[in-house]
Amino acid sequence: MKIFITGGAGFIGSHLVEHFLAKGDSVTALDNFSTGTALNLKDSGLVAISGDIRDQDLVEKITSESDLVLHMAAALGVSNIMNKTLESMSTNIAGSEIVLKAASKFDKRIVIASTSEIYGKNPKQPLNENDDRVIGNPQKIRWSYSDAKAIEEAMATSLFIEKKLKVTIIRFFNTVGPRQTGQYGMVLPRFVKAAINNEDLQVHGDGTQSRVFCHVKDAVSGLVSVVADKETYGEVYNVGGVGEISIQKLAEKVIERTGSKSKIKLVPYNEVYATGFEDMQRRVPDTSKIAAKTGWKASKTLDDIVDDVRDYFISLAD
Repeated sequence: MKIFITGGAGFIGSHLVEHFLAKGDSVTALDNFSTGTALNLKDSGLVAISGDIRDQDLVEKITSESDLVLHMAAALGVSNIMNKTLESMSTNIAGSEIVLKAASKFDKRIVIASTSEIYGKNPKQPLNENDDRVIGNPQKIRWSYSDAKAIEEAMATSLFIEKKLKVTIIRFFNTVGPRQTGQYGMVLPRFVKAAINNEDLQVHGDGTQSRVFCHVKDAVSGLVSVVADKETYGEVYNVGGVGEISIQKLAEKVIERTGSKSKIKLVPYNEVYATGFEDMQRRVPDTSKIAAKTGWKASKTLDDIVDDVRDYFISLAD
């Protein structure tokens, strides 16, 4: 099978590249390398193309030659969204429109990566696929990412209804693991890297906000579980881990698992992010829908996740 992965040099994208190459499939990865890196693409047999998903001719050419499109490319990360808002929105809306329309034009199977950010700050937990979006006002720039991904989902759903696009939407919840960078505000790699260097772990806010983390290998298997199932066309599935933990407790766990001498430092949000940031207190996934459909469930514990991220950063230093 010929696989086209947008954002293939990115965090989740590169793990998908690895998965399909290991199966013997042919893979073409398109990436503009704004957040992805060529270091993530070490596999032989891969066709890696440097380009932008807003390049319609390029996207259509690759799509026409592929059997399956996995749309993973996005401008993401809180810091990135806050500092490059217009560029991020253009990528996430205009770029996604081009990819979705190309899949429709050539009648290709497509799975798109969405996000738990869709739900905004909905206090109802855990969150299922039918829950409402609760979003702050437009001046809270952080929510522009959620808005852009919601528009992407709406475009995908419209093409499914109007053109019978063979699309499935995966909403990832706090996916973490090897190859993820803390450069754009991702909390776990930022904590682990600091702990390895015995530096302060900076917890933003008061540390009581909580999340559920999912290992990237589990996230990949969740996405893969829907690919061949025609009954998932037009559907949305949450993919996330188990075990809610506060960010304060996460920092403590990272220090414990790395044997670090680091201390924890609470830092107010306004000292970290530009004006327009807003956080949510909890985010917990309900993954019963995908479990009922495909049998998928997360298998990695938080200790597994922290250990794998730790080992990854140590390997980079060797």
